[in-house]
Amino acid sequence: MSPHRAESQRMPGDVVSGRERVERAAYDLFSRRGIRAVGVDTVISEANVAKMTLYRNFSSKDELILAFLRRREEIWTKGWLRAEVTRRATTPRQRLLAVFEIFDEWFNEPAFEGCVFVTTMLEFADQASPVRKASVAHLAEIREFLRELAVSAGVADPDGFARQWHILMKGSIIAAGEGDTDAANRARELGLLLLRERGLTD
Repeated sequence: MSPHRAESQRMPGDVVSGRERVERAAYDLFSRRGIRAVGVDTVISEANVAKMTLYRNFSSKDELILAFLRRREEIWTKGWLRAEVTRRATTPRQRLLAVFEIFDEWFNEPAFEGCVFVTTMLEFADQASPVRKASVAHLAEIREFLRELAVSAGVADPDGFARQWHILMKGSIIAAGEGDTDAANRARELGLLLLRERGLTD
């Protein structure tokens, strides 16, 4: 299952509230175009709601962005990444490598949009920005999943290992964004070297 299929399954085509329509529209637009490039009027138009509907539910664009990031974590991090890694592999080592298996499929999708937590963090340079802080926190949630796998595998310094593995993941996403559709397999090769260095072999 791709992250895009996970999203569609979480958002069936039945009657929904105005807030839900706004969140769906923002999710699609912010994911594909970035946040700075999309104004609230575009979201309102895409959601086909009145402007008051948006501002009744979100006091500002930043509030809408924070809701988008929370939704992204539910759909992408939990509903896709964690779920697919757990479904496809059983041991911690296999699950770490499965990350790049599913990334390879994702990178080759026409709808591949990159990591919105990273792009949002970069768009909001102010360290005090709530949006930037939220992006960093959502990235930390991904790293926590990796740390859990490292602990289960018996890795010494699981936090350090998780940070190394996360660098491989983020680097492969950037490379895929540059057009390297084989980036996940290259990252997997580096991951195998890291696992061997840590004594995690088959």
